[in-house]
Amino acid sequence: MNQVNAQLIAKMIQQSQGNQHDIQHFLKVYAYAQTIAALEGLSPEEQRSAEIAAIVHDIACPLCREKYGDTSGRHQEQEGTALAEAFLADTELPETLRRRVVYLVGHHHSWKDVDGLDYQVLLEADYLVNAQEAGYSAENIRTAEGTLFRTDTGKRLLREGFPQPFLV
Repeated sequence: MNQVNAQLIAKMIQQSQGNQHDIQHFLKVYAYAQTIAALEGLSPEEQRSAEIAAIVHDIACPLCREKYGDTSGRHQEQEGTALAEAFLADTELPETLRRRVVYLVGHHHSWKDVDGLDYQVLLEADYLVNAQEAGYSAENIRTAEGTLFRTDTGKRLLREGFPQPFLV
């Protein structure tokens, strides 16, 4: 892990205000994103944007709980862009990287028009963690393999992490 990611993780932990679910969730998504991106051979720029987006992807969850009473993907995307912009404003990240991360945060529940491997990796990493945390059905997991997952690594992690749906 590099220094910038470590600083962003520490800042997100602080931002999470002790919510253990939120903290553990983004750390798991980060680990999956880092793994998938590395094994898929993403460029250093794509790896970096996927990892940083994984750290901050759910930045809107506390606000959504307060404002809407839920953390639906639509609400997260609606609120996450401005929050991610503000969160990253005082970092030394290049402007193009900050804009890309903000874009990914604002689209991390949208499976259409995926415009890069960093975006794909974030979707797959978040799905893997959400499937475990929410106990997705075997049907949901099998469907996601065919409709969401595009990387060989993501598909392998899905099949190995959730073998039951694929043994049927």
